Amino acid sequence: MRPPFLVSSDEQGVVLRVKVVPRASRRGAGGVVGDRLKVRVQEPPEDGRANEALVEVLADALGVSRRSIHILSGHASPEKQVRIEGLAPERLEDIG
Repeated sequence: MRPPFLVSSDEQGVVLRVKVVPRASRRGAGGVVGDRLKVRVQEPPEDGRANEALVEVLADALGVSRRSIHILSGHASPEKQVRIEGLAPERLEDIG
């Protein structure tokens, strides 16, 4: 079954909808909020710190390099679209 947060996938990777929860008590990716993957980060949403933490959490959860993760939209919003290069959609079952 296709996860609701998966926007698209191709030979280059996948695009996901995420909901970032800044200043959370713990870090981690998992769970779904509406049509978005919930990602908790401890950093505040100031000076791009929550965005950097989002990239770190996704990279750790999916076993990819940080350089392969790009925030496409929502830089100043908790709701974002993120592209992960070189990731097969099947790998998303681990975090959804």
